[in-house]
Amino acid sequence: MTILLLIRHGENDWAKRGVLAGRRPGVHLNERGRKQAEELGQALRGLTVRALYSSPLERAMETAAPLGKALGLRVQRAPGLMETDVGRWEGKSVRRLALTKYWRIVQRSPSRAGHPGGETFMEVQLRIVAALEAICAGHKPRDMVACVLHSDPIKARRGPLRGFAA
Repeated sequence: MTILLLIRHGENDWAKRGVLAGRRPGVHLNERGRKQAEELGQALRGLTVRALYSSPLERAMETAAPLGKALGLRVQRAPGLMETDVGRWEGKSVRRLALTKYWRIVQRSPSRAGHPGGETFMEVQLRIVAALEAICAGHKPRDMVACVLHSDPIKARRGPLRGFAA
């Protein structure tokens, strides 16, 4: 089985402020996030990682770059690892969204809900699983592969996955 390292991007000011950035372009790592990315590269330097994939969003690519440099790997963009499409919630404060009735439904029964104007949780899960399975199909059993993506898609990948260990 391919060994996947699922890595969440470093800190950015949107997440720090509790605002959903979603797929908005131009969301970059902050100073702490850049430091986290550098430290990640140093921490994983001795591992035999065969390939490095990243969500195409800036914050993920900026996290992957120092890791690629430390491992001597080119960062490969993987659109399937994109952040969740949060639809009309993009740019909204989690604190304010938490006051809505729909937010409570999403938190209690995510399988019954989705993001208004965006992806359902089931759609996210199917997309992420398909992307990870495609990545695994391109590698040998026991190859270690690093994937830099986002927290919600990492959580969504839970479930029966064929052919890899994460």
